[in-house]
Amino acid sequence: MFVVGLMVVQSVVSTGGLIFDDRILTGVPIWEKPLKFALSFILYGAVLALLIPLLEKGQRWAHRFGTVIAVAWVVEMAVIVGQVIRGRASHFNGETALDTMLFGIMGVTITVLWFANLAIAILLWRHRFADRALGLSIKTGVAVSLVGTILGGIMISPRGNLAEDMIGAHTVGLPDGGATIPFLGWSSEGGDLRIGHFVGMHALQMLPLLGLLLARWSRSVPWLSAEIVRVRLVVIAAIGYFALTALTVWQAFRAEPIHQPSVAVVVAGVVLLSGVVIASVIAVRAQPPVESESPRELTRVG
Repeated sequence: MFVVGLMVVQSVVSTGGLIFDDRILTGVPIWEKPLKFALSFILYGAVLALLIPLLEKGQRWAHRFGTVIAVAWVVEMAVIVGQVIRGRASHFNGETALDTMLFGIMGVTITVLWFANLAIAILLWRHRFADRALGLSIKTGVAVSLVGTILGGIMISPRGNLAEDMIGAHTVGLPDGGATIPFLGWSSEGGDLRIGHFVGMHALQMLPLLGLLLARWSRSVPWLSAEIVRVRLVVIAAIGYFALTALTVWQAFRAEPIHQPSVAVVVAGVVLLSGVVIASVIAVRAQPPVESESPRELTRVG
């Protein structure tokens, strides 16, 4: 939470940079990247800080892994902000020996961060939550988030569109630096691998939020009162969210901007949405039978 506080400060500083620093890097305002990374960790770190105290066993180890994540993130942001101050790209930049070394440091820190997340995920999966649906939403959220985080690694895979002295790229179909969607920074002309990375990583917030909402609504919505129904809905949502992450990655590799999907991507999206809706309806309608009182018991109560 201390680092989350630092990221709040960093987001304010980055916002000031957007206002007063007119430098452009790879087609976007230079302070846009540290602002987005700071906002991302505010959500990411705060949720982790809330999840760790839920553990009954292994909480001490979870705190240690949380500290590793916090330190790794500080190093990551220090490189990003330092490169902004220098007017250089932080990601995929192999133009000079220093740039290459700094990008290598970021690669190490994100790897350490991922394995620390994996350790916390294992501890959470071993924990038995009182509310099974809420617990499953937390466990699947952490799992899909791990997949989303590791998807960042595919951006350094060799592709024909890489510019000179670039170790990797966000964009598929053309070099980084073209027209982008405002603030999001995603390419508006080609595929963008950051979308799948973003969607998958933030399953850590979205799926537990669904679990919390289902638990809250179960008090007032009769067809959510059965725990098994909420568990089914969480499983469907987790599978659907993972499929959505895969769909965005597939669309990116097809070199399609997120707002200009091909017919194949639209059809896949409609099939995915229809499958989630139909499965959810079946899950709700297939509620466990309510046991009725026997005539003898009714007579005795009367």
